[in-house]
Amino acid sequence: MKNVRKMAAGAFKAKCLSVMDEVHAKRETVIITKHGKPVAKLVPVGAEKDEIFGFFVGKGRITGDVVAPVFSLEEWGKLADSR
Repeated sequence: MKNVRKMAAGAFKAKCLSVMDEVHAKRETVIITKHGKPVAKLVPVGAEKDEIFGFFVGKGRITGDVVAPVFSLEEWGKLADSR
């Protein structure tokens, strides 16, 4: 990751609005930490790559009918009786 800076949660709380403005203006990411451990990430809108949303796009495919029940009523009854 380029243009990433770390900031303690207390400092972020005190300067939240100005940090948001900097993230927007400088197109940089800020990782917010608590006790030195990362807990949140502030990224500019429209960043080239969003690591959370769309992560699985194109990595799977649907095979078969995803709406139909997996078991028929008869099979379901047999499963319930087998306990």
